[in-house]
Amino acid sequence: MSANQWFLLIGLLMLARGLAASTIARSPLTSAIVYLGAGLLMGPSCLNLFHFDPFKASGPLEILAEIALLISLFSAGIKMPVPFSLSRWNAPLRLAWLSMALTVGLVALFCYYVLHLPAGAAVLLGGILAPTDPVLATDVQVRHAGDKDELRFNLTCEAGMNDGSAFPFVLLGLGMLHMGEAGDHYWRWLLVDVIWASAAAVAVGVAAGAGLARLGWRLRILAPRHEIMDDLVGLGLIAVVFGVSSLIKASGFLAVFFAAVALRQTELKLAGAPKDRQGLREPELSKSQAAQASENKDVPLVVSAEALVFKEHLERLSELTLVLLLGGMISLRELPYETIGVAAFLFVVARPLSVYVGLIGSGTGKRMRAMIGWFGVRGIGSIFYLVYAIQAGLPPNMSKQLTGIALGVIMLSILVHGFSVKPLIDSR
Repeated sequence: MSANQWFLLIGLLMLARGLAASTIARSPLTSAIVYLGAGLLMGPSCLNLFHFDPFKASGPLEILAEIALLISLFSAGIKMPVPFSLSRWNAPLRLAWLSMALTVGLVALFCYYVLHLPAGAAVLLGGILAPTDPVLATDVQVRHAGDKDELRFNLTCEAGMNDGSAFPFVLLGLGMLHMGEAGDHYWRWLLVDVIWASAAAVAVGVAAGAGLARLGWRLRILAPRHEIMDDLVGLGLIAVVFGVSSLIKASGFLAVFFAAVALRQTELKLAGAPKDRQGLREPELSKSQAAQASENKDVPLVVSAEALVFKEHLERLSELTLVLLLGGMISLRELPYETIGVAAFLFVVARPLSVYVGLIGSGTGKRMRAMIGWFGVRGIGSIFYLVYAIQAGLPPNMSKQLTGIALGVIMLSILVHGFSVKPLIDSR
């Protein structure tokens, strides 16, 4: 397709999505299903008007997916409704670390013993498919800072952290395939890629977010008062935190999420937000009320409601682009036969079992565990780790096999979880 045809296709989809927002909200479809359907229709599966090759374009695709993840993680962190406390964050922390590791292990065992993949490739595929997605799971995300829904809170927190907690397993798989620094140096992997990368990311994120909040507060309350360009400040914080984390070998995804959490919670403390039994909370406001509040210089916020809406629009644009490209990468006739088996095992066995075990002793009810166990949408994070592995130098045959399985599982997740999300959420 030519550049003009791409403009036409993406423009029509954006117009359709914008004009049919209420229709899509009332229908059993999610926006991701619409974009995927358009990609499959226009791609090699049907009309073959375009074919996006993830091998030839792995570099640009990696950057695009990375940017989409960073913006989504920042938006999720900003909307966290309460400050960090072990009592409230206990379940998400278990999901992002313990359940994540269990999911990787179960998928790796399945791929090793059933699909007969090499051990390194099995661990790599587990790391690619284990993280849930903060971009495509908008229907089960926290909607605003005053949203107290437990299911949405747990899923949003988990998605905010598990893209970072999955990365060490991707590195481990590559190392076992002799394409990374891990290799046989498992102590180095544990100390550097897991412990240091995670701890340093949290430290960098919290320091940067809290520091920026205090700086913005002073600029807005001290004479002469300064106006702040919220959009640029937010995007600048994402870039700086990610860049610093990468330089010190920390997890950039974790750092950006915790920077957003620290930024908003520090602002709430400085603004003297009212307290409930769980600590500080932000008043539950409509979008128009939040926009008006953000203009009140007595309660200055570094990232205002309008800036958050701007980032959500960027998130939606990246969702449209990447899911459309996903449809153009998939040929239904050439999907590996193993795709259905991996998807079924992941959706029905590995994810629910990992969530159930990971939340034992957390005080989370069985129904809540079942809901969390089902809503494990795969998407942009898995695409990023897949192309990251391709860029690392996967052998062509293995790369083709893992790409076919991973893209097929992501496609099935968008469809299966997308069609079920609204009925299950409404039935609670």
